[in-house]
Order: sequence, then C-alpha cells, then structure tokens
Amino acid sequence: MKKKLQNIIYKISPIFAITIILAVWQLCSAVGIVPKFMLPSPADVVVAFFSDFSLLMTHAGTTLTEAFIGLSLGILLGFVVAVVMDRFQIAYKSIYPVLVITQTVPTVAIAPLLVLWLGYGILPKVTLIVITSFFPITIGLLDGFRSADSDAINLMKAMGASRMQRFIHIKLPSSMSHFFAGLRISVSYSVIGAVVAEWLGGFNGLGVYMTRVRKSYSYDKMFAVIFFISLISLLLMFLVTLMQKALMPWERSNTKKSDRTAVSS
Repeated sequence: MKKKLQNIIYKISPIFAITIILAVWQLCSAVGIVPKFMLPSPADVVVAFFSDFSLLMTHAGTTLTEAFIGLSLGILLGFVVAVVMDRFQIAYKSIYPVLVITQTVPTVAIAPLLVLWLGYGILPKVTLIVITSFFPITIGLLDGFRSADSDAINLMKAMGASRMQRFIHIKLPSSMSHFFAGLRISVSYSVIGAVVAEWLGGFNGLGVYMTRVRKSYSYDKMFAVIFFISLISLLLMFLVTLMQKALMPWERSNTKKSDRTAVSS
C-alpha cells in the first residue's frame, strides 16, 4: 500500500509543479507585475495557439519532414561510423576527436554558413540536423558494442562463429539500450536543429513562423510556438520509449523482476 501511494505521488508531482508555475505566471501577468507585452499570460498563449492552429500545423509539417529526413540520415551515418570505430582501432583513434570537435561548434554558428553554401531549400536544414543528431547515436552504439559480454563473444568464437555472426547475435543486441538512449536525445536535437536552420533562411517551418511573429512583436504567438516545439520534442521522445519497449520486451521483464526483488527486500 505504501509503495502504491509512493508511486502515485511520484506520478502527480511533476503535474503539480507545472500547475504551480503556471498559476504563479498567470498571477504575475494578471496583477501587472510583468507587462503583458513582455510576458503574456498562459491564457493569452493558449488563445494565440488555437487562433493560429491551422497555420502552426502547416509549418510543423515542414519542420517534422526536415527532422525526419535528417534524423534518418543521422542514424544511418552514426551506425556506420560506430561500426567502423568498433572494428578498427585506428579509426577510433582518428575519428573520435573529430566527433568531439563537431559538438563544440555552436549550431547557430554553423547554420548561416550552411545557408550560404547550400541555399534556402531543405538541404541546409537536413545537413544541420545530421550534424547535431548523429553524435549521440554514434557514441551510444559504440558504448553498446564495447559493453558486450566478452565471455559470450569468446564462446561464439570458440564455436567457430564468424565476426559477422558475433556482431549480429552478441554486440548488436547489447547495444540496443544504448542506441535508444542516444535516439531520445537525437529526436529532440533534430527538431531544434530544424528550427535553428529555419531561423536563418527558409519559406516554411516553425522557425520561419517564429521569425515572423517576433518581427511583428506578437510575443503571445512566440510563446505558443515555443511550447509547441517543446511538446513535439517530448512526444517524439515518448514515442522512442514506446518503440524501445516494443522492440526490447526482455528489458521490461528484467525491470519487473528487479522491482519485485526490491519490494520483497
């Protein structure tokens, strides 16, 4: 009974915290502590969201298309790079520092150059998304490959299994949890990367919409699109979690066993 009550408290505590923040925000706006043109109230943001709902959906379709293409290419590139780095030590020593350097350069600094080199179409957006999203995938897969059970690998090697068989049956399954951990980060990076690239050039997308409403000083719409982007990122991360549970059912059984062990102890 105590355990169930504790779980309920854990589930409602984030909702309670968000409700308190929104209530304080609404109160500050209502009594005029912060002018509405600087910080519109949550109610104004909700009204702005639904007033431009159809337009937001149109722009969101463009942004999500760019994010999906860039993330797909980022996953493919990350997988190839991780396999090469795991297979060849010289590749690991050579490529790993380059990967780290790519993450030290701000995306806001790269985006204008990509627009200058590649134009105002979808190509610079996809390129920026690939740059920002493939790093967590690569590092996650590489850590997963290297955390594979060495005893199981040696056993398969003694049984005459080829390198490819050892990779498919041992290394790849052991890397899945690391892969999904990196994917959860990458899906949020893909949306943010698309929006940043759209700020600096484009015709459609949530970043273009943000630029337009900012120039018209419609800060209620600005906040509406910010929360909308956050909601999209959270939804995509939740979908990745559902995908992980569907593709890795053995993890759920292990989690349940550990929970039962903790309760019994």
